[in-house]
Amino acid sequence: MKKESSKKYIWDLDIQPQLKLLDKEMKRYIEVCNEKLGMVPNVILANATDPERLKNFVNFYNRLMVKEGHLSKLEREMIAVVVSSYNKCFYCVVAHGAAVRQLSKNPILGDQLSINYKSAKLNKRQKLMLDFSVKLTESPHKIENLDRETLRKNRFTEEEILEIVEITSFFNMSNRIASGTDMKPNEQYHNMNRE
Repeated sequence: MKKESSKKYIWDLDIQPQLKLLDKEMKRYIEVCNEKLGMVPNVILANATDPERLKNFVNFYNRLMVKEGHLSKLEREMIAVVVSSYNKCFYCVVAHGAAVRQLSKNPILGDQLSINYKSAKLNKRQKLMLDFSVKLTESPHKIENLDRETLRKNRFTEEEILEIVEITSFFNMSNRIASGTDMKPNEQYHNMNRE
């Protein structure tokens, strides 16, 4: 267990990143994080406690959140924030709230989504997408064809619906890992893209 007051606190497990054991590709990934963000996100360091875990996490995360998909990057980040908010995941709300601020160029949208997305100025598409994500988060057993039909009637493609499901599911899992290990967001995230 690392003391939370420590500046390098990642999580409440006494398992350290194994950066020396990473392959070239993952070492380069960490360098790129540092170059682009000025830091290595704690979620990356936490997953770097096992080289295979890191590679699996990075590959799945990048496929859902970084690479071109069917949903816009902003829509994907909005799902991450709202799902994380419903799960009360401090790490993901803070980190992905910063991404929403950056992508939307709106310094308060991430905060609005994290407190009550229904009070944010969203278009109909965004609201329907987030309503579906919340229902899948809170009551997955209550999702029915009518929920998907509502999305289809509002011009969501099959691929977009699948991405909503995948991103919602990924963040439900990630939120539980972050909360279960007391993973903390890097301090830099708190002030990113606020102006």
